[in-house]
Amino acid sequence: MSERPPLPRPAAFPVNLAQSLLKPAVMRSFTTVLMPGGFLFLAIMVVVITPPASLSALIQIYPYAVFGAGLLFGFRFHRSQLLFATLVLGIADRALLQYAAGDAPLEGTARIVFNAAAVLVPLNLAGLSFIAERGLVTARGLLRLIIIFAQLPIMALLCRPEQAGLTALLEHRLMDIPFVGGLPIAQPALLAFGVAFGLVTVRFICRPDLIVSGFMWALAATLLALTAGRIGAVSTLYFATAGLILVVSVIETSYVLAYRDELTGLQTRRALSEALLKLGGRYAVAMIDVDHFKKFNDQYGHDAGDQLLRMVAAKLTKVLGDERAFRYGGEEFCVLFPGQSHQDAIPHLETLRRAVEASSLTLRDPNRPAKKPKESKSNGAPRQTVSVTVSIGVAEGKDRNTDPEQVITAADEALYRAKNAGRNMVSV
Repeated sequence: MSERPPLPRPAAFPVNLAQSLLKPAVMRSFTTVLMPGGFLFLAIMVVVITPPASLSALIQIYPYAVFGAGLLFGFRFHRSQLLFATLVLGIADRALLQYAAGDAPLEGTARIVFNAAAVLVPLNLAGLSFIAERGLVTARGLLRLIIIFAQLPIMALLCRPEQAGLTALLEHRLMDIPFVGGLPIAQPALLAFGVAFGLVTVRFICRPDLIVSGFMWALAATLLALTAGRIGAVSTLYFATAGLILVVSVIETSYVLAYRDELTGLQTRRALSEALLKLGGRYAVAMIDVDHFKKFNDQYGHDAGDQLLRMVAAKLTKVLGDERAFRYGGEEFCVLFPGQSHQDAIPHLETLRRAVEASSLTLRDPNRPAKKPKESKSNGAPRQTVSVTVSIGVAEGKDRNTDPEQVITAADEALYRAKNAGRNMVSV
């Protein structure tokens, strides 16, 4: 009986691809895109498709609560993006309800207001996603406020009969696209949404954060508001949801800032305190300190010091994992080992210590230009590289009755024993 030929081994590419997609940084990017904006967007679609019996009561309260919250949180948290975006969405919703609501086909002034809003709102949202937070009561803040409210007289001017030629441009057919012919918004508005989505997507790729992700979903909700079939309760729900997405994005960002260190990307001391309260049974705590950090800062500057802290944090994440490492403060880091003794933790900490010792940090030139030149001009001088070490102290919590602060203190004392013994070592 002939032997069956061996089955071919599966290619490594899908496995490598899956591993890449499961990396913490990639997973965080997916989470940033989908939450909380994606969840709220899908939730309001479900509400519209299968409306509950209390929908009419919800419509009476929902938009006012959302727009009020947007203005309040924008003012209280000094988030001009949120405050101005809320104004844009609220004004657009009220203007459309005033001039374009109802089942009748849009004609005359109603059509002009609808077309103008369909072009201006996405461009406003895209522009607001790019602005830097510089406060509300500033020259730039007042200028943005003037620009937003100046669009109202512009829309009123477009409604005058002598501007018929200009308003015709808002419905100009740019090209024959069969599948968009049945949409209630004209092609210039679709182009405005396309440009807005493109700009916000580029902004997110350059700097992925929750607020920019919120603007992406707010644009999607605004598009549904204008393509819902008619202006009324459903369009108001979508406009209000666009505002709610931005409100929740700001709240979530404030939460992340409290629990995630902006410089290193590690969890903060507050997150550590909460993680310690959840521990039960045996666990180990390690305190890690960069050796001679003050001297390094004095010699190379604070920018180089920040660069060094990011490098050590990257080693921590790579060797010990992202969810167990915390920035304790300054040049100190902390690592939790749930369910492990200090003896179990020592091999991992030794691996970390050797990884930091073996690495070298290439210092950035303090005189480098703000923008990278098109042609690199080297002066022939080699870039400066430095090496650093860390000292580590580890202690163990025996059970749930052990005070976590005492374990932290014991690990800190072990850390100072390592420093007093010559640094670049792990001490118990």
